[in-house]
Amino acid sequence: MRNIDVNDVIDNAAFNRFHWKVLFWCTLIIIFDGYDLVIYGVVLPLLMEQWGLNPYVAGLLGSSALFGMMFGAMGFGMLSDRLGRKNVIIACVVLFSVTTVINGFATTPWQFGILRFIAGLGIGGVMPNVVSLMSEYSPARKRSTLVALMFSGYAVGGMMSAGLGIWIVPNFGWEIMFYLAVVPMLMLPFMLKFLPESVAFLMAKKRDDEARRILQQVAPFRDINELDRLTFPATTDSKAPVLELFRGGRAMSTLMFWTAFFCCLLMVYALGSWLPKLMSNAGYALSSSLMFLMVLNVGAIIGAVGGGWLADRFSLRSVLVSFFVLGSGSLVLLGYESPMWFLYTLMGVAGATTIGSQILLYAYVAQYYPTSIRSTGLGWASGIGRNGAIVGPMLGGTLLALALPHHMNFLALAIPGVIATVAVALVGRKASRFRTTEPVRRSAAVASN
Repeated sequence: MRNIDVNDVIDNAAFNRFHWKVLFWCTLIIIFDGYDLVIYGVVLPLLMEQWGLNPYVAGLLGSSALFGMMFGAMGFGMLSDRLGRKNVIIACVVLFSVTTVINGFATTPWQFGILRFIAGLGIGGVMPNVVSLMSEYSPARKRSTLVALMFSGYAVGGMMSAGLGIWIVPNFGWEIMFYLAVVPMLMLPFMLKFLPESVAFLMAKKRDDEARRILQQVAPFRDINELDRLTFPATTDSKAPVLELFRGGRAMSTLMFWTAFFCCLLMVYALGSWLPKLMSNAGYALSSSLMFLMVLNVGAIIGAVGGGWLADRFSLRSVLVSFFVLGSGSLVLLGYESPMWFLYTLMGVAGATTIGSQILLYAYVAQYYPTSIRSTGLGWASGIGRNGAIVGPMLGGTLLALALPHHMNFLALAIPGVIATVAVALVGRKASRFRTTEPVRRSAAVASN
């Protein structure tokens, strides 16, 4: 009988078919998630005209899904540590898919807002869990790249939403965009079959045979059999896992992560909700305004994948600081009249360094916390950050209602990027040194710095 270190198997595995499977399904789920979330910014101009909404009400409607995401991220993030990543992910997909389809039948702002809140619970609950699952199964040397690549699906979903919206919304109305959210439900049987459960959860539930079968797929050449004893880092028995986020020298870093999430999500959702309307008010046609939204999400894909690649070679901290500086600068410049090609370039840079930074922040948090509290850490960082996402659409509505000069709108959106830069720079190194110098606490979530 051998003792098999689970983390050693996963960290040192060669990338293979199993990893492709996890990457594919997690990315697909995030694509659906991104589509459902960005859809509001796509339909907003037509919705305001059809229902006669003022900017304040429109901002509140945009924030309704984000309120749901805040509670969903915190609640489902902690719940998955007890019920399993796969079970919670499937439940969240059903929740946001069904509710979004029903949303297409809404006839009043109240109905629309309530349904968006419920869909937000599922959208918010999915994010920390797929990041946790992808991070748990990624080989150590590729972890940042794979998590960032997976999370770029969010931008792909946003790009699909904007691209379809350019054609569908003016010709067929906004409702069709919501009906298309039925697609995840059609994929549900395949998710149930092919999406793996967390090894940590299986071992906690004494389902070691299932864990061995998965590990054999992770590392086919290790020849793991039923006689081998699986070992895993010690986990906390605390009844209040949230408190663990502040222990072991993690308090300062936890607060800085929350601050960075708040500011980053404020920028992302203010842009996602109001960018077409802001550009439309500046004199651009609706199709051109939606094209800016598409370019923003194309940039996000490049930023996420490129940022993950850079983070595996340098550090997530330095890449994130650089991204936030570039993001703030590009947003400031977007407020000034420039040739169209230059505006599109700036929009791409803004997408790469705002949405891309959000994706890298998830990767950073996933690698920072130990496995036993990873989903809790991600859920709370995401949940606290959702306050910024809630403020974002309301800020956009307020800026629009104030009728400020065009450049002042983008200057206001750049300020959170400066704050996020400082927060990431202050993420402490003490906790990462503490974990990497104690073998018993080594986990798949080794900090990147």
